Amino acid sequence: MSTDTTSDSGPQGIPAATIIIFRNAPDNGAPEVLMTVRSRNMTFAGGMAVFPGGRVDPADYALGEEVSAQHGLAPDEAAHQIAAVRETLEETGLALGLVGEINAVSAAAARAMLAEAGALAPVLDAFGWRLDLAQITPFARWFPKNEAISRVYDTRFYLADLGTGAVDVSIDHAENTHLFWTTAQGALDAAERGEIKLIFPTRRNLERLALFASYAEARAQAEAIPVRTIMPQVVEQDGKPWLTILGDAGYPVTQELLETVARG
Repeated sequence: MSTDTTSDSGPQGIPAATIIIFRNAPDNGAPEVLMTVRSRNMTFAGGMAVFPGGRVDPADYALGEEVSAQHGLAPDEAAHQIAAVRETLEETGLALGLVGEINAVSAAAARAMLAEAGALAPVLDAFGWRLDLAQITPFARWFPKNEAISRVYDTRFYLADLGTGAVDVSIDHAENTHLFWTTAQGALDAAERGEIKLIFPTRRNLERLALFASYAEARAQAEAIPVRTIMPQVVEQDGKPWLTILGDAGYPVTQELLETVARG
């Protein structure tokens, strides 16, 4: 997740995007999602298990302006989806939200070119690929605004489906130390055992994802519930502070004792 820059969030937050990538479980059980463990040296969410993604760059906005109309999106939303596609290719090697002659060899070459160019547009031109943003479904938007924190991310979450489990992924060796597939409940269980660490938004999203027996179920719920910006608030209950979120945004757990909340 490319979030370590000198730019601070300001009143609007730093725009970011992330994709929750599904694949069929090898044993036909609950679907799996791809997670990454952030390098402990990263300023944001260091050492935490998160979904692949990162900040929206100026080049994403430029490409979003160019292609938004053909995808039926506002330029700002197109830029966020493009950032999610770019960051996924950069961080995992997966070419999602793209169409063309895409295979393991071309995806690896495109990833290498992206590392050099730092933008998606020249990669699309070089490989003759096109954006297919219909592959991506808006799922949530989190903005944990806090006046005491200068670097706050306003992150849009998307869903995408690989279908098959026979897909190779590899870390970028810069921001991440480990990529792994897990069921949503499996990730929650691993956190309870102390094997991984989860920040508040990731935990709440995993709890929501654990409701679904398939990608189709997740997408159906995402399409049925309009995306609203979730801005966690601290409230007092029984003399203790709780961090709470919207009660009607699709999340089965909407609060957590503040003292137990892991922060990025």
